[in-house]
Amino acid sequence: MTVRRLVRAGIPVMGHIGILPQSVHPRGGYKVQGRTVEEARELLVDALALEAAGAFAIVLEGVPAQVAARITDRLQIPTIGIGAGGGCDGQILVFHDVVGLSLGATPKFARKYADLAGNIRKALGEFAKDIREKDFPSAEETYACKELPEDWDASVEAQSLPPGIRLRN
Repeated sequence: MTVRRLVRAGIPVMGHIGILPQSVHPRGGYKVQGRTVEEARELLVDALALEAAGAFAIVLEGVPAQVAARITDRLQIPTIGIGAGGGCDGQILVFHDVVGLSLGATPKFARKYADLAGNIRKALGEFAKDIREKDFPSAEETYACKELPEDWDASVEAQSLPPGIRLRN
């Protein structure tokens, strides 16, 4: 088993069962895992195998709460839930879901604590409007020279420029 070899090599391994985002397409999409007795037993077998191979913890993702709680009770290592109910030893969410930066629908199990994507869209819309209306940059947002004569550029001639570079008129 790969997990056992990694652990023997001194590389800590955190297992992950249930929904596996990196392989959702072969499994038919983002579908809750462990809803049937057979699927729940398969998850428990996988969790016990990961523990036996030396994993230090297991993420349970998109698993019914009762199944996740029973798996947690059967293991000696901690479980971290993401969409697995409150019976796991710890909880995690994707940062973008928590702060509202995700595009599209927020997963059922995620609680959005802010709408940063909405705030960003609003801010960028206002920025674009200010540029179109020549309201940005203003004098407060622009650097100026204290003493610059009107003809400061008169001594720069086209012939003193490198080949291929031309002055705009």
